[in-house]
Amino acid sequence: MVKPVKVGLLGLGTVGTGVVRIVEGHQSDLESQVGSPIIIEKILVQNKSKERAISIDPEKLTEDPWEIIHHPEIDVIVEVMGGIEDTKGYILEALSRGKHVVTANKDLMAMHGPEILAKAQEHQCDVLYEASVAGGIPIIRTLIEGFSSDRITKIMGIVNGTTNYILSKMSQEGAAYADVLKEAQELGYAESDPTSDVEGLDAARKMTILATLGFRANVALEDVDVKGISSVSREDILYAKRLGYEVKLLGIAERQDDFISVSVQPTMVKQSHPIASVNGVFNAVYVYGEAVGETMFYGAGAGELPTATSVVADLVAVVKNLKLGVNGKQNLLSYKIKKLKTDEQIASKYFMLLHVDDRAGVLARITQAFAEFEVSLESVLQQPNVSNPEAEIIIITHDANKAAVQKVLQAFEGMEVVKSVKSVYRVEG
Repeated sequence: MVKPVKVGLLGLGTVGTGVVRIVEGHQSDLESQVGSPIIIEKILVQNKSKERAISIDPEKLTEDPWEIIHHPEIDVIVEVMGGIEDTKGYILEALSRGKHVVTANKDLMAMHGPEILAKAQEHQCDVLYEASVAGGIPIIRTLIEGFSSDRITKIMGIVNGTTNYILSKMSQEGAAYADVLKEAQELGYAESDPTSDVEGLDAARKMTILATLGFRANVALEDVDVKGISSVSREDILYAKRLGYEVKLLGIAERQDDFISVSVQPTMVKQSHPIASVNGVFNAVYVYGEAVGETMFYGAGAGELPTATSVVADLVAVVKNLKLGVNGKQNLLSYKIKKLKTDEQIASKYFMLLHVDDRAGVLARITQAFAEFEVSLESVLQQPNVSNPEAEIIIITHDANKAAVQKVLQAFEGMEVVKSVKSVYRVEG
């Protein structure tokens, strides 16, 4: 009988349960791919006596992580428990003992990925983490393998399903942000404390991983300029739709002349762009390569089985490498020096909604401020609003650098005629 590959599973929550379902339910398919059975030997849980959605041999359960890490027969550690510092310690110890690691932990890889990958290389172990970004979409493997002969210039994506669900409902139903957030919490799409999702932190961690892989430089979480969706109003959504745009929380990583920028922010996307039609809890990642041009990857960004599918795909890859004796050869350590763009180098179109005095000469003063800082305008519209005694002016710029736009906004603060800058959004597509 062929010797099985034994796996230690850290965590039996939603994704961990999905991993068990797939490994046990697809055993013959997996064995045909790797040439031996894959057995989940031990599973770390918080409470062994808790009732579970699947039937598991109680002998496989443990509340002691070190029982799994130190187990002499376990070849691969699959980590789906979450957390950062404790989990990092488990993974580093596992690697030092020659065990390969598959993880779905975006927080861990965003914050400590370079250290973990260096440890893996030191001990010739695999560390695969496809499920850490965009659930069931194989974007990490695509960046590493599919674009290995190309140079990526831009990665743009919807990588958080909760915020996309909220913005989609606001756009389709005209609902208010607070109402849709409450509904998302009731449906289980948003946590009771939704801060990580709605303030863009979850998306920022994922963009840190994608930018590091895409640009081969160690991008840190603090390098990402982050703005969430909590300030997006129904009015913003309405104006966007009138102008032919949808508002999406986009992660955007760009490279030009080896200088990079990474941001997460609500963005107006032209309705003709494919990413504008990605609704609900789905994710999509748009990748621009110098050779291949534009490509888009779309699918379920979370959930038990989509995410577990990515985890098990990584597990299969580790076992194949194990059979071939090539573990630790594909860990992609960043080799380029990180050079971040300054605000003068970051350029895009911008949408602005201004509330101003409704009298002659105001528009001339506003356009003069743009001219002073060399920001050219694509369009200027004045929209009637019977509920607002002030005039509402909508401006869309041509490509302008971020520093110049900030100077324009500072100039508006000193103008009596400008009552408020209601909204400012980047424009894409």
